[in-house]
Amino acid sequence: MTDILMTGPMTPLVITALSERFTLHRLWEAPDPQARLAEIGPAIRGLASSALSAPADEALFAKLPALEIVSSLGVGYDNVEVAAAAARGIVVTNTPDVLTDEVADLTIGLLLATLRRLPQADRFLRAGRWLEEGHFSLTPTLRGRRVGILGYGRIGKAIAHRLDAFGVEVVYHGRNRQEGVPHAYFGDLAEMASAVDVLVAVTPGGPGTDKIIDARVLDALGPDGVLINVARGSVVDEEALIAALRDGRILSAGLDVYADEPNVPQALIDMEHVVLLPHVGSGSQKTRDAMAQLVVDNLVSWFEGRGPLTPVPETPYRA
Repeated sequence: MTDILMTGPMTPLVITALSERFTLHRLWEAPDPQARLAEIGPAIRGLASSALSAPADEALFAKLPALEIVSSLGVGYDNVEVAAAAARGIVVTNTPDVLTDEVADLTIGLLLATLRRLPQADRFLRAGRWLEEGHFSLTPTLRGRRVGILGYGRIGKAIAHRLDAFGVEVVYHGRNRQEGVPHAYFGDLAEMASAVDVLVAVTPGGPGTDKIIDARVLDALGPDGVLINVARGSVVDEEALIAALRDGRILSAGLDVYADEPNVPQALIDMEHVVLLPHVGSGSQKTRDAMAQLVVDNLVSWFEGRGPLTPVPETPYRA
């Protein structure tokens, strides 16, 4: 049977399905993982990975000379060093599409919760303050706002489509202008931030977007502006965000991702005017099962000779 390596725990669906079809090596269970890797490395032909696993980087690839494919869980794959994989002829796959609607739905929910202060209202009621103090304070609104989307891919377009139904204007920024789309393009992120009231980040992580939302962009967003981040924590300069929120240079933020998960800065936790979620963008059982199944299906398809189902652009499959 073909040898597959899993460097960190994944869902039972992935573990069970791969164990039934392949010889699955669970590296995290080894008393000495490095010794175990030296022993089995030459036989490994496939790698199942996720953002919670050890990085799939050049150092790991060097120990896996027979590696052919990395099947990564999630639409983002910044846990995989794709340039190193491409240089070695290793195909990398991710799990797009199956989580698009779930993340887009969550984004709209997070946006509304942040603007209308829904978690704060819930806490207000539960603490008995409605009885003691009267009505909850009035909140900002989505009405009349213009929303800028950073990252106009599958999920970005799904978010934009939902916002269209809310009757708010949507614009976008990405690496390139896209033809035949219904939303206006901004070539400069800070320029877009200055022209909108809400900035939604859904761009991939990685070196190209590291801290792309910095103090300059936040200042451009302005004191009535709201940041929603469902992308990666790395795309926001977290210290600059904390300072902007503390100083009132932006109105609020709704965050599902952080720079050093699961460690969330106490300064953010202490702020009553922000909404914080524990990275649950795709976190429904149905969607996570679909993502897990696609990890399995990519490996099965590859080793049955049918090629990968969802190769990433940096490692395109050539039959």
